Amino acid sequence: MPAIKKTKTLVQCDFDGTITEEDVSFLILDEFADGDWRKLLDEYKDGRITVGNFNTRAFDMVKVDKETLQEFVKQKVRIREGLSELLDFCRSKSFRFVIVSNGLEFYIDTIFRDLGINDIEVFAAQAAFDPSGIKARYIGPDGSELQNDFKQAYTRRFQQDNYRIFYIGNGASDVPSARLADHIFATDAMLVTCRQMNIECTPFVSLNDIVKGIELIN
Repeated sequence: MPAIKKTKTLVQCDFDGTITEEDVSFLILDEFADGDWRKLLDEYKDGRITVGNFNTRAFDMVKVDKETLQEFVKQKVRIREGLSELLDFCRSKSFRFVIVSNGLEFYIDTIFRDLGINDIEVFAAQAAFDPSGIKARYIGPDGSELQNDFKQAYTRRFQQDNYRIFYIGNGASDVPSARLADHIFATDAMLVTCRQMNIECTPFVSLNDIVKGIELIN
């Protein structure tokens, strides 16, 4: 049976350390976590817990209100160069641009709104604010709660919808999902991991590099 030609293109992009220069989660946890969240980070890096489990448990240590965190991220976060050019390029090509992040939806939405960007689809952890800590939940494309493989679940759904997928990321946690994509753009730890595993990818520094890379592929 001949393969079905992919006539639609989707850009699946990570957020923390990809759209931003630093991991926003880490900035928040360093400033507000009431507990040793970096011990959990070590457990994640050692493979003893999933990235979703790490974020859920770490943000449970953050007991400040939503407004305080929104003001904090607006003041502290720096955006990687080339975001507006990348978004304009995707719009001009009618590419669907989607953020799929292990971070929290509320701060991603806050940062985009602060930049005047209101048309980006965001799939990330949903946060319920409570005096005892933030309760983070990962909801998959079928509406069920996920404990792991959050990014992969969305990539598989996009595949099922017959999209050609360009994946953009910076972390080792992006690699399993990126391997499902048609082309990978990688930086930082993700780039190192891809090279160690002999996974074909295009390196990038600024988001303008993504535009140039897709133009060459197209």
